[in-house]
Amino acid sequence: ESDRSGVNMNTEVASIEKAGMEAADVVVAVSHYTKSRVVRLYGIPPEKIRVVHNAVTRSQARSQLSVPQTSDEKRVLFMGRITYQKGPEYFVEAANLVLKHMKNVRFIMAGSGDMLSRMVAQVARLRLGSHFHFTGFLKGENVDRMYAMSDLYVMPSVSEPFGIAPLEAMAYDVPVIISQQSGVSEVVRHALKVNFWDVRDMADKICAVLRYPKLADELVRNCREELKNIRWENSADRLIRIYERCIEKHAGGGC
Repeated sequence: ESDRSGVNMNTEVASIEKAGMEAADVVVAVSHYTKSRVVRLYGIPPEKIRVVHNAVTRSQARSQLSVPQTSDEKRVLFMGRITYQKGPEYFVEAANLVLKHMKNVRFIMAGSGDMLSRMVAQVARLRLGSHFHFTGFLKGENVDRMYAMSDLYVMPSVSEPFGIAPLEAMAYDVPVIISQQSGVSEVVRHALKVNFWDVRDMADKICAVLRYPKLADELVRNCREELKNIRWENSADRLIRIYERCIEKHAGGGC
């Protein structure tokens, strides 16, 4: 709840989460980042928490989907809920800085959420409308196509327990820039990483990837190798071992 809502956290929801974790034999967190927050915010003993990272499936259909480039315009994608947690305002601020130096760039914000109207107003106030596109909520093949047509994916999340979207972008050979305040940053070593609030650093990294194809190619090659080990089968095996140990030890007083 803290990740989703920040300072506007619903205390009733948070209390239910806390009670559930206190009653559980084992708490499974999707990242060490999330584990540290659970310890700090809910007071759960760290030895009770196991980390099992999320993963991604790269299917043949997805890997073969391609969208032809119809112009020299570069496309930078934000894909996700347009809410406080996802940091959409930092994406817009970084776009404003990038467009002061590069004009052949289109920024795409795909998704919906309670901050959408505010982001539209911010783009209008900064006069970025000719370089910015809001798609609304996407699903299915439209999500696949959006990844496939992008030159760069940016995840500027304020607080992200994990964040699967960058892995999905990587599955399309799209280089990614991700917030260090995320769980996915623990498993993707070769993505470019930023602090979500440092929009100047974010803008500099966006410009670098778009300007230097060799950098983008190197990021894609490295991420392609990393994806070979970020598999749901590995996560499932880890989770099965946790359940097995818990079952074995339960009669003796806990996991």
